[in-house]
Amino acid sequence: MKIEKKLQELLSSWEETYKKGQLTLWIFLSLQEGRKYVDEIKDFVEEKSNGTITCEEQSLYRALRKYEHVDIMSYELRKGNKGPERKYYYLTDLGQELFNLFIKRNIYLFYSDEIRTLLKF
Repeated sequence: MKIEKKLQELLSSWEETYKKGQLTLWIFLSLQEGRKYVDEIKDFVEEKSNGTITCEEQSLYRALRKYEHVDIMSYELRKGNKGPERKYYYLTDLGQELFNLFIKRNIYLFYSDEIRTLLKF
């Protein structure tokens, strides 16, 4: 029982560190489907990660402002259903190129035969 508890604590700690570094990837992934406003991005991340990654709106807004500042993301204003206009975010050409390069350098390597064998899938 003690080993299971220790294992869960270690796993939780590792995942917490991992998740903090994954927010950018998940935001960029969500925008591959098309332009989204913050609630849609949040829902995408939580749904597609099977609930393993959650994000607070403030964290999303902070990240989106940072991406806008470095010209990898922009937004368009659209009328809301009942309320004010909403910002629908999208990747700029630079942002899409950055995403593609990141995927090639960091994700595709998991599809090599050697790594797949180590992962046992």
